[in-house]
Amino acid sequence: MKIRQLKRREFIRSTAYGFGAAWFGGSTLAHATSARAAFLSEPLPRKFTAVDEVRLGHTGIKTSRLAMGTGTVGSGHHSNQTALGVAGLAALLLNGYEQGLRFFDAADSYGSHPHVAEALKHVPRDKVTVLTKTWSRDAASAQADLDRFRKELGTDYLDVCLMHCVTEADWTERYRGVMDVFSEAKQKGIIRAHGCSCHSIEALRAAAKSPWVEIDLVRINPIGSHMDADPETVVSVLREMRAAGKGIVGMKILGQGDLSGRQDEALKYALSLGLLDAFTIGAESKKQQDDLIRRIGAAI
Repeated sequence: MKIRQLKRREFIRSTAYGFGAAWFGGSTLAHATSARAAFLSEPLPRKFTAVDEVRLGHTGIKTSRLAMGTGTVGSGHHSNQTALGVAGLAALLLNGYEQGLRFFDAADSYGSHPHVAEALKHVPRDKVTVLTKTWSRDAASAQADLDRFRKELGTDYLDVCLMHCVTEADWTERYRGVMDVFSEAKQKGIIRAHGCSCHSIEALRAAAKSPWVEIDLVRINPIGSHMDADPETVVSVLREMRAAGKGIVGMKILGQGDLSGRQDEALKYALSLGLLDAFTIGAESKKQQDDLIRRIGAAI
């Protein structure tokens, strides 16, 4: 184990420090409304850290509060993170791991499987949660993706597999074939939990009502940037999900960069909801990642 840890640290040092980027990019939006200002003045109910061990709903999966996102502006098998290269992104994931982060957030559409696979070579597989996503909308494609994903990631099982970017109000009926494939895969131990990421309020409401959805990846931030609806509406659906025992993982916490100048506000908002089990944010350098971990721990 000591040899393995040494190799991991050497890998991080030799690659991570060579990569940097502007802190999450994006534009600075208008000042917070009076309601937001009042919210900022209220202390959080308790102390949080990025490395807190959390449970994802009723799935039994334990992981870190902060997931390391690999898909900032991710599409077409590319993202800001995969632009770092396999070694660069793997080193960034391992830098987070060394500090206690245990949640790798990947997706086929980000092209990040090889990068996550490289990081997994340097850590005990059972110490990290690997989440990935498929765009498949039929049973045959979904089965093929599950087989391919495990090969690409170099793992026998996936902790979480989601249907990526569902938008239809009737998606739980329309894509029943994919859901059945995932259910069977869970029975066989190929995946530990299944669910979806939603990109419309109609899809989000359907997910809240579906017993099949165990984990939902939800867009949430205090200004409604890149979200399915205004924050109040989304929060009302999240309360329904929480009551049903679903795992809720927040995304777009920084509004895809729109809150880059208001990070502390955005993080405090996510933490104060009392609804998110975890949330995912994609850093693009060690400096960004370290700063993000610090900010979460300093939120008051």
